[in-house]
Amino acid sequence: MTSSYPHMLAPLDLGFTTLKNRVMMGSMHTNLEETKDWNRVAEFYAERARGGVGLMITGGIAPNPEGGVFAQAAGLYREEDIAHHRVVTERVHEADGKIAMQILHAGRYAYNPECVAPSAVKSPISPFPPKELDEEGIEKQIRDIVQTAVNAREAGYDGVEIMGSEGYLLNQFLVTHTNKRTDRWGGAYENRMRLPVEVVRRVRAAVGNDFIIIYRLSMIDLIPNGSTHDEVVQLAKAVEEAGATLINTGIGWHEARIPTIATSVPRAAFAWVTKKLMGKVSIPLITSNRINTPEVAEEVLSTGCADMVSLARPFLADSHFVAKAQSGRAHHIAPCIACNQACLDHTFSGKISSCLVNPRACFETELVVKPAKITKKVAVVGAGPAGLSTAITAAECGHQVTIFEKSDAIGGQLNLAKKVPGKEEFWGLVDWFQARLEDLPIDLRLRQEAQADDLIDFDEVIIATGVRPRDPEIPGQGGGQVHSYIDILNGTAKAGENVAVIGAGGIGFDVSEFLVHRDGESPTENLPEWLREWGVGDPEETAGGLAKEGAQPSAAARQVTLLQRKAEKHGKRLGKTTGWIHRAALQMKDVNMVAGVNYEGIDEKGVSVSFGEARENPKVIPADSVVLCAGQISERALADVLIQAGRPVHVIGGADVAAELDAKRAIDQGVRLALRF
Repeated sequence: MTSSYPHMLAPLDLGFTTLKNRVMMGSMHTNLEETKDWNRVAEFYAERARGGVGLMITGGIAPNPEGGVFAQAAGLYREEDIAHHRVVTERVHEADGKIAMQILHAGRYAYNPECVAPSAVKSPISPFPPKELDEEGIEKQIRDIVQTAVNAREAGYDGVEIMGSEGYLLNQFLVTHTNKRTDRWGGAYENRMRLPVEVVRRVRAAVGNDFIIIYRLSMIDLIPNGSTHDEVVQLAKAVEEAGATLINTGIGWHEARIPTIATSVPRAAFAWVTKKLMGKVSIPLITSNRINTPEVAEEVLSTGCADMVSLARPFLADSHFVAKAQSGRAHHIAPCIACNQACLDHTFSGKISSCLVNPRACFETELVVKPAKITKKVAVVGAGPAGLSTAITAAECGHQVTIFEKSDAIGGQLNLAKKVPGKEEFWGLVDWFQARLEDLPIDLRLRQEAQADDLIDFDEVIIATGVRPRDPEIPGQGGGQVHSYIDILNGTAKAGENVAVIGAGGIGFDVSEFLVHRDGESPTENLPEWLREWGVGDPEETAGGLAKEGAQPSAAARQVTLLQRKAEKHGKRLGKTTGWIHRAALQMKDVNMVAGVNYEGIDEKGVSVSFGEARENPKVIPADSVVLCAGQISERALADVLIQAGRPVHVIGGADVAAELDAKRAIDQGVRLALRF
């Protein structure tokens, strides 16, 4: 059979070893290593090896205590560390995989009072000012990184990735933004690049020639005073000469105010940056960021943007990404929707990372799909994310599953989310759910609203009926200019030119994003427009890749005012790593954000509000349309009937807890429930 992805699935000869395909699982810090449950860590990586990926990179491993991203971060600098890591490498090799360990020295990004940097310039995203390294201190960092690479080889790794991007220590030495030194490690670029080149040179000398060394090079910093393209080329050539096997692409510093991996970023948005370096070095180049389907990967490789692609979060969503593509089952790949909710948001909250789409990610030893001892008849009422995840998992375990869905389509409120500009990935998620239903012996009954009598013969009944909008009971809300968010997003109602949005939770933000764009337009699906909106320029023309003219957003389709009762910053409770993006996106469109209001009434002039407990400073927010996004309440009428009748039921998802629309919680709840049957 001829492959649909000949470039992606082609082997990559590195001279002393060959990678079986051009797909790398990029580094992800999952907090798994910090559990010290090395069997669990090993199973996480082994599962991806079984899924056919060409090469995996671990999460960032510290070369010393001061270099860890936080105190007690996982490292490989103690004797006992080597034995722990060997559990991982042996499991991966048993699964016919290859794995490299990322050596990450955080520099000033470390959440550690002992953090160090080229200069004492505090990071805006870290609490501690760094200590400026002296000559002896720099030498110590080099020695520690080299020793960690030697330890990695002893632990059985196939190679190491030296983290030189994203604003970590080596990257900090490269740019005048953070390197204010005047000695041989600062000033001219030849001096500023001395440290990363010396690290690669000494690592190669220590590990020998038959060991993979990947250097992750920041090809577009997206910060003021960042590297130019000429400097990137100069460093790449020096790194190659020093002994690197591969160069991986790093995009943006963590403190950059331009999104790089969120769902609103176009797919493969930065592949063009890697392409600029192609042909200027002779070792293979890897490109990264927002490559989440085999089709995108194939296009990136076939158009000469890189020699290899790096996908990270897609391997949380589906560990068998490569194997499914190889076997002609790409439509069965669970899609990464780049939401960050269960991966990066968890990482930066000190939790174990997982995946909204696949709660089994990082929980492979705990959530095991296996044939049930007793086959049960399972009824699922509601085909939103909670119900679908329960039904699919239960069917995978061998149960007889029937889904009752009163509408004519699956997906529930995912079908609203996918209408929001920047959330187009939700289309793929609904399509994947549909593909899984067709692949499994599930009885899907659309346009059938379940009644209590329909459920009598089932062993397990799951109520996943979701939510309905909460009624804010504002005087005058019955007028024709007032609409529910549901009617706006599904197109049954059209907003005017001047819109007041009531409620600034996740839905209020989504609806506002929908309203400021013209129908059918989304920068996420228009890369040039997206680059203009966020002010991304060509690093050949502007240092760091920041456009000289700054962000140039297109004019908003409507004037939007976003109102909330809470007297706090809008979006305070949005995702930890994405909330700032949502706020910035609306601010670029001049959305007026008003907090601390009491809703006094709605009439043809707009929304009458007051402020504070004393209901002071009354004013009218002018609006020719008003959209209600005032929260949700659980839709659980059927559940209550069954419970009153003494019938045992399981209530999950929005029907259980209506707070916002939390697909992460709903899917996790559904999978865990099904595995208990």
